[in-house]
Amino acid sequence: MNTPLAERLRPNTLEDYISQNHLVGKDGALYQQIKSGVIPSLILWGPPGIGKTTLANIIATESARPFYKLSAINSGVKDIRDVIEKAKKSGGLFTAKNPILFIDEIHRFSKSQQDSLLEAVEKGWVTLIGATTENPSFEVIPALLSRCQVYILNSFSKEDLEMLLNRAIKDDNIISRKKIELKETEALLHLSGGDARKLLNIFELIVTSFKKDEIIITNEIVLKQVQNNTARYDKTGEQHYDIISAFIKSIRGSDPNAAVYYLARMIEGGEDVKFIARRLLILASEDIGNANPTALVIANNTFQAVSVIGHPESRIILSQCATYLASSPKSNAAYEAINKAQQLVKETGDLSVPLSIRNAPTKLMKDIGYGNDYKYAHNYDNNFAEHEFLPEDISGVTLYNPGNNSRENSQREFLRLRWKEKYGY
Repeated sequence: MNTPLAERLRPNTLEDYISQNHLVGKDGALYQQIKSGVIPSLILWGPPGIGKTTLANIIATESARPFYKLSAINSGVKDIRDVIEKAKKSGGLFTAKNPILFIDEIHRFSKSQQDSLLEAVEKGWVTLIGATTENPSFEVIPALLSRCQVYILNSFSKEDLEMLLNRAIKDDNIISRKKIELKETEALLHLSGGDARKLLNIFELIVTSFKKDEIIITNEIVLKQVQNNTARYDKTGEQHYDIISAFIKSIRGSDPNAAVYYLARMIEGGEDVKFIARRLLILASEDIGNANPTALVIANNTFQAVSVIGHPESRIILSQCATYLASSPKSNAAYEAINKAQQLVKETGDLSVPLSIRNAPTKLMKDIGYGNDYKYAHNYDNNFAEHEFLPEDISGVTLYNPGNNSRENSQREFLRLRWKEKYGY
């Protein structure tokens, strides 16, 4: 069995680890902890292929600790408990160097799965290292997050990625047998999306496709070879962005058939269901908005549901939501309104709020006119009193323009009856 290039080149020491100097450089936040062997439980947060697993392995090696690894994709509460029992028996109760439990994609763990880690982390039976591509503030339960340090891994620079390629050319037992010139790297770097693992896999694919020993790597060669070998959906690469774009545009274009097709492409490709649900939540407000306010409610319920249920049943909920949103009337009026409002704020700066609608918590503020002449809407017919709410310099500016659909036409009529000609409704 051939070991992939990315695995063959995986560094085993801090000295060989590329990038993340803010963490593992001589002055880095983690460097002294690793060298001293006093390691806290921690969460490594960063994009795919950035070296989270590698760093966890190095921490275990350099601190001479037993290392246990679980993936949140295929591990349950029973697997967690089994590993914790093994860790306790391996000496975690009797030595300062307790075992390290590494959990890849910890953001995919449910609340109950994360709860099952709490006692082991709190009592020091294991040192937890979790890896996530998602913001741990949202994806890791507060009780567990409070027991861990969060370290952010930055994206690789162009120099970092080119250093990896040159290391492969020089040090890898297989690649180094060929004479390789890196004439152009732009296509390689673009297709990898900053993912070191993917970069090395693409590079190996290209190099091994040549029978000759002398190879000049150009953008044209890279694109030709990759196009011939990438048919499947890649949730971290260019297709990831193409498919989610097609999915969103199909819903915006009111085509439930295309929407559910692209949804299936993502599900079959292993896309994170919460990523899909988040995009539906944004779309429900951006592209449907007040044409059908229930869309936002359904999208939010979908996000909550898939967060609890997970794969594979969540596909049904996502399908219901996607087809509902695609079949809903559309309006981007609320989206356009906030865009216009933000642009207006940038252009006009901090305009004075009218005195009549300012807050007046003190006598002095009341004495100088704060809150004077404010008309309390509920004291008037139809719960409305004509009043000036905008700063004087932009009085009468229309930012929200309801769309042409039954719900927003009703809104337009509601506003026109109250504001008459002021906003042009």
